[in-house]
Amino acid sequence: MKKSNDTSEIDAVAHPDVTAVPTLSCHNASDVDRSNNSFSQPPRSSSWEVMACPDCDMLNRLPKESKAILLCVRCGALLHRYRPNSIDRSLALALAAFILFTISNSFPFLTMKKSGIFQETTLLTGVQELWKQGLYELSLIVLLTCVLAPLIQMLGIFYVLIPLKWTGRPAPCAIRIFRLVQEIAPWGMMEIFLIGILVALVKLGHMATIVPGVSAFSFGALIFVMIAAFSNLDPSLLWERLDLRR
Repeated sequence: MKKSNDTSEIDAVAHPDVTAVPTLSCHNASDVDRSNNSFSQPPRSSSWEVMACPDCDMLNRLPKESKAILLCVRCGALLHRYRPNSIDRSLALALAAFILFTISNSFPFLTMKKSGIFQETTLLTGVQELWKQGLYELSLIVLLTCVLAPLIQMLGIFYVLIPLKWTGRPAPCAIRIFRLVQEIAPWGMMEIFLIGILVALVKLGHMATIVPGVSAFSFGALIFVMIAAFSNLDPSLLWERLDLRR
């Protein structure tokens, strides 16, 4: 078969068993019969979209609104995962996360008991103590990664998803807000903060009696609910719904 030098796009079609089946598209080549192990350019249609692989930059042509998992035909990287009711699930989980976040910052996190003296601490107590000790940079980092970043993520999700759910149209500046939510996600380190608290509990256990408060349990649940909320979020669906050119 005569091979074209202008091959630039790959069609990835996924079976229900999550196996990607590629079909090569050769531009500037004459269409030939597929039964002869040749390839022809599929017709361009609104039911197809082109996506660059995030790992190898291969251009893959994907079917829109596919209910399967689509993989890159070159490196096997994940291109699309079908998430049913993505907006509804993410919005519900974000609301649950906001309730847990409010509880975590409103009630005592730990209670230390020694010689009849009780001392309660909250999530913001560590930030305040670091500031009092002159560790201003460290206190700001803890405040950003454990309080502000999760709060901005949840408020951003509400701002983006609520108008799409009830009006079907994006809110003003929704694209910028969604970009901010994605960019600030790596700064959310609540799980690291919780691990640090657990290490401190082990080291201080022989010095005083430490009782976890309601905030400690809600903070642990908040971590898993936040993970679930963003796992159910479909970025490709959101970018399509946020496109005002539709």
